[in-house]
Amino acid sequence: MKQKNTKRTGSFKQNVVIGIILVLLIIGGVVYKLADRYLIEHVEVVVADAAAADEASDTSAAEEVNAVSDDWSYSSEDIQIKIDEVQTGSGSDQITYFVADVVLEDAGSLQTAFADNSFGTNITEVTSEIAESNNAIFAVNGDYYGFREDGVIIRGGTVYRDNPVRDAMALLSDGTMETYNEEEVASSELLAQGVTNTLSFGPVLIQDGQITSDFSNVKIDTNFGNRSIQNANPRTAIGMIAPNHYVFVVVDGRNEGYSRGMTLTELAQLMQDLGATEAYNLDGGGSSTMYFMGRVVNNPQGKNQERGVSDILYIKE
Repeated sequence: MKQKNTKRTGSFKQNVVIGIILVLLIIGGVVYKLADRYLIEHVEVVVADAAAADEASDTSAAEEVNAVSDDWSYSSEDIQIKIDEVQTGSGSDQITYFVADVVLEDAGSLQTAFADNSFGTNITEVTSEIAESNNAIFAVNGDYYGFREDGVIIRGGTVYRDNPVRDAMALLSDGTMETYNEEEVASSELLAQGVTNTLSFGPVLIQDGQITSDFSNVKIDTNFGNRSIQNANPRTAIGMIAPNHYVFVVVDGRNEGYSRGMTLTELAQLMQDLGATEAYNLDGGGSSTMYFMGRVVNNPQGKNQERGVSDILYIKE
């Protein structure tokens, strides 16, 4: 009898070990898939050569620019930028945000750039680093396209991703900005219309001068670890007042006594009050960053600490 019990005990222990190994393999597989999806860089296209060519041409162009600037403004023949810091409310209800009014002579002064000059997923740099690499005067974070694998991504007139799923924003060569449903307009049609860049995040805040909805059921992503987008959060948004006249807003948040952030409804109302006829919500939260003339203007993450992003919108001569 004792011998039989020993065999059974040994068999039980063996089964337990096998079970543990299987569980560890499953957990390891899940962890790898999550890391592969959210952490490991996947470079699809390297555009460093184009960036280098731009830098070479910018060197000679910069020598001819006669600009006047200070910590909050920039003025040249082709670019006018004025930034204001605004605080409303008090105590736990205080909101701090930054408004950049931008007037351009040429739509080509508003551009986009990828982190590390590469297109793909999980490729990140902080906004200020991308801006400095591209000789930007002014920049804000983009749509963080690299956190997801869908959306329509056109940058510099090139289609990098064509997987339509949501409401998006397009910049056109005539200096206008339009919002649209990706599932209703083909990328080829966008290019034919003169679209140079698209951003895929949302929601649309203002369309034809009107606030688009109550934003109560907005859902941008279903990715792992996302926060609710409806609550008061740090925000980044772009709006068009008129062709080649833009307004950029970055709202700080999650820092009681300094800034609680804004809801989408509050952000939409602000953009309308600023005169935007079209306005679009970009990636927010820890990504929300405004850069100007070599410094970060706002307080990212409430810690003066930028978070890596996959792309920026920026202004350059």
